[in-house]
Amino acid sequence: MDIHTLFIADMGCKNVSTFLNKCEQAKYFRSPFRWIIFNNEDNKLNKQSSIIPIAINQIKIYPDTEVINVKKLQNDCYEIYLIYKVDDNSDWKSELYGVWKLKDRLQKSDKMIHSRSIRRLDLNTHEIKVAFVITNNDSLHHLTDGINDHIDTITKVNVLATNYLLDFLNASRKFVFVDTWGYPDNNTWNGMTGCLARGEVEIGGSPMFFTMARLPIVQFISSPVPSRSKFVFRQPKLSYENNLFLLPFRNSVWCSIGAVLFFLFLALFGVAFWEWKRNDHNIDSRISDAGTLRAKTSDIAILIFGATCQQGSPVELKGTLGRVVLLDLFLTVLFLHTSFSANIVALLQSSSSRIRTLEDLLQSRLKFGVHDNPFNRHYFATMAEPIRKAIYDTKIAPPGESPRFLSMEDGIQKIRQGLFAFHMETGVGYKFVEKYFEEGEKCGLYEIQYLQVADPWIAVRKNTPYLEMYKIGTKRIIEHGLQYRENRRLYERRPTCSGSDGNFVSVSMVDCYPAILVLSYGVLIAVFILLFELLYRYKHNIFKVIRRKK
Repeated sequence: MDIHTLFIADMGCKNVSTFLNKCEQAKYFRSPFRWIIFNNEDNKLNKQSSIIPIAINQIKIYPDTEVINVKKLQNDCYEIYLIYKVDDNSDWKSELYGVWKLKDRLQKSDKMIHSRSIRRLDLNTHEIKVAFVITNNDSLHHLTDGINDHIDTITKVNVLATNYLLDFLNASRKFVFVDTWGYPDNNTWNGMTGCLARGEVEIGGSPMFFTMARLPIVQFISSPVPSRSKFVFRQPKLSYENNLFLLPFRNSVWCSIGAVLFFLFLALFGVAFWEWKRNDHNIDSRISDAGTLRAKTSDIAILIFGATCQQGSPVELKGTLGRVVLLDLFLTVLFLHTSFSANIVALLQSSSSRIRTLEDLLQSRLKFGVHDNPFNRHYFATMAEPIRKAIYDTKIAPPGESPRFLSMEDGIQKIRQGLFAFHMETGVGYKFVEKYFEEGEKCGLYEIQYLQVADPWIAVRKNTPYLEMYKIGTKRIIEHGLQYRENRRLYERRPTCSGSDGNFVSVSMVDCYPAILVLSYGVLIAVFILLFELLYRYKHNIFKVIRRKK
């Protein structure tokens, strides 16, 4: 393995400079290779230093490389140094590793208790170039003042964090601004990723998604921002997905209600038949005792239907037993009606829970919108997974229409109006939710992940010699709470649900649609029956006239 590869060079050998130059071209003076250089002759020393051999004076040895220079002081006495440069133009730096004597053996320096990266954190004001993504030029004037912090938020939250990192490393800085995070373009990369791939910058200051395509191009060191981009929407009313008038009771309860009404129907039929027989009435008589319930299926069915609909009845049973059965019928339907009405009121204030996955979202009646930024436009247009592609092709960019990319404020307003799913960076979008939503309206918000990526990460140039230092610095910033402070300052957490009980819910036509539909069909059927009766009466009168003429 490379980590166990050790090169040993003696500065007293012939052509050692040629050998070292070839090794540099082959990038053997880079991590994880290690070197031990024996420097035994004083006349081979650089005039500027009594430690650095002339043969390696032009070799690029950066802070991530472990090069041990063994200098002979006298017989059986050697000084051991670790040497490196911060950059190509800086002076050589040396670290005393220890002294070896024949008698005392190796006496290690106290400074060696720390790791190499910790010892070399001071970059001595070396200039580090950092690239940031700016999608709105006005953001250049408001990177740290909090104005319009919903625009280019992921960049603004990391500008200060990057400054903390460079201060920690004692490095100077130069900022480079680009308009996109970087995507493949004609076998190359554009944007910030392209700058990192070409070595134009050291750090990508705007966190970007950790993708397999970028992994060979850049190196990711930390994930400072927990915000993700998701579809956020208010769960639609229960009536948009279900018939509210069937939901108050479970199927078993509906079956039990039907059984009870059927039992009461049989009881009423039996009691009515018994009363007519007891009073010696003709059951088919239409004249005598018109207010008494007859033992006919149609009359009893109409009575039960009227009682169920909380209507009175022009007929009744005269006997005590019959009145008891009628009382049971009306009490039963009264309790059922009360329970049914109470459940309807509760269901009117409830939200649907059917939309749980992207497939549910695709099949729903919600309209869609996406926050207008470069990475959303790229990833939505390139998604190949069937459901995600169908969402883009049918909901976001349907044929013949312009893609539905919106500003953050417009998207949040549409979410509040309902029946709208908006894809946004949640940490930024929730700031507008806090601004525009009433307390009760925050309770129905639901999130669904669309992009198949993890949280955004900070990227650095591939094979940068300062990689471990960047990692240590970013971890320190996170551990000390500086990153958390910046995140809390510019990102909003998901709002908590409070005050939902006092939220006013208006009843719309959608809620009443099944009842209106039943009423409409009932009116139509009643009209048809009326017309049929009129025609039947007209026909009956004609036949009566004809019989009189005969």
